[in-house]
Amino acid sequence: MAEKRILIWHRNDLRVHDHEPLIKAVKSGAKVVPVYCFEPRQFETTPYGFPKTGAIRAQFLLESVADLRENLRSLGSDLIIRRGNAEEMIPAIAKELEIESVYYYHEVTSEETAVEKALSEALEAIGVSTKRFWAQTLYHVDDLPFEIREIPELFTSFRKQVEKSSTVYDVFPAPQRLVGLPEIDRGEMPSLSDYGLEPPKNDPRGMIPYKGGETAGKARLEEYFWKQDALKVYKETRNGMLGVDYSSKFSAWLALGCLSPRYIHAQVQEYESKRVRNDSTYWLIFELLWRDYFRFIVAKHGDRIFYRSGLQGVKIDWKEDVDRFELWREGKTGFPLVDANMQEIAATGFMSNRGRQNVASFLTKNLGINWQGGAEWFESQLIDYDVCSNWGNWNYNAGVGNDARGFRFFNIIKQSKDYDPDGSYVKHWLPVLKDIPAAKVHEPWKLLPVEQERFNVRIGVDYPNPIVDLFKSAEANEKIYNAAFPTSSKAPQRERDRRSHPKPQKRR
Repeated sequence: MAEKRILIWHRNDLRVHDHEPLIKAVKSGAKVVPVYCFEPRQFETTPYGFPKTGAIRAQFLLESVADLRENLRSLGSDLIIRRGNAEEMIPAIAKELEIESVYYYHEVTSEETAVEKALSEALEAIGVSTKRFWAQTLYHVDDLPFEIREIPELFTSFRKQVEKSSTVYDVFPAPQRLVGLPEIDRGEMPSLSDYGLEPPKNDPRGMIPYKGGETAGKARLEEYFWKQDALKVYKETRNGMLGVDYSSKFSAWLALGCLSPRYIHAQVQEYESKRVRNDSTYWLIFELLWRDYFRFIVAKHGDRIFYRSGLQGVKIDWKEDVDRFELWREGKTGFPLVDANMQEIAATGFMSNRGRQNVASFLTKNLGINWQGGAEWFESQLIDYDVCSNWGNWNYNAGVGNDARGFRFFNIIKQSKDYDPDGSYVKHWLPVLKDIPAAKVHEPWKLLPVEQERFNVRIGVDYPNPIVDLFKSAEANEKIYNAAFPTSSKAPQRERDRRSHPKPQKRR
């Protein structure tokens, strides 16, 4: 074979900008062969019985892969698409095209690394080498001021040391042109129906029309930074819940690698030089550091982030209450802030950061239900699902993470009044409450019969009564939580357990 060929295995790196494997392959003089595999395991069922990739999340993925294909075509190449496991599909392509090496960004979680190992072994058997690259984080693993095994357990310690000693690498430029693919079946894009999923309905209450792909991700950054000039007030608005520009909304494109965190960082620097540099511009980078922290912590601790006992290994007597879990999942708890947020994620695949903290607190601290079910539901629904950030945040909010603060209980009523003072958010997602005045909408169970008639709502009929007493339930669950921490020692009771966890009874 006269020409050198390198296969680029795409996964959560669906872009052509800031793509180290792609640019390194091009610079080597090789013909680049980009490949994406829609793997059946992406669409399996979680232990709690949810689609691992729900319809909204799947639609965003399909759009992102299709956009990558179009961007590669615009450069003179194409994307080979296969439906099947990578460790089977890629060696077959490597044989057919006489591939010399396979380049890819490697992951840190067990399912993904198991696939990488299987693929590497299959390729080695046919004489094809592999080369791994580090991805997904703002700061490169090789530039950290400590080894992975020495990653600080507290975020603040991690952040301070990284900010002091590490440097964000420059963005890799996108290639100007790629050589066309050799003769091979390019493959067709699958549809949602191929995975037993129905096309998601477009809910008019959704604030931002999310579309997957690098093109849409860059357009969103252009809109938020440069057209709306919203970055300058990010820190003040980031705890909002209703609207388009209270936060950057970059997370979905970051999760699939449609946007690189380094690209965002470079754009922030440009914004600071051309517009303004303030606490808000720093705070966006601060949030990217949280993403880094969770990924590096998973690289350090591995599967423990998935355990029922969490990163702390603390044995808490979590409930497996199917009925109450379903009420939480469906947004029928009787607490408007919780219900509105759960309605939003089901309808749009998105929820604000403030909302996520509150619904997680309610599930674990008020209902006392095993947090793993909540993490799995988010995995199924969120268009910005990132395995490390999702499971890391659920560890944190359940009080079993390495940076958790004990029994951290969110007062849902106070949170409602603080972050949705006029009730616009809860009324937006719960229209049955639209006529209730702002002063009363966050505690509708307190409405007198005459008020219910006046505001066109029957509590217990049109809108549910609270499924628990907010403070009594928190007090009871705090005792259960603290029982795992003996008073004679600060160390929690620990258990050895596996990633798998007990399945509750089949859902209705």
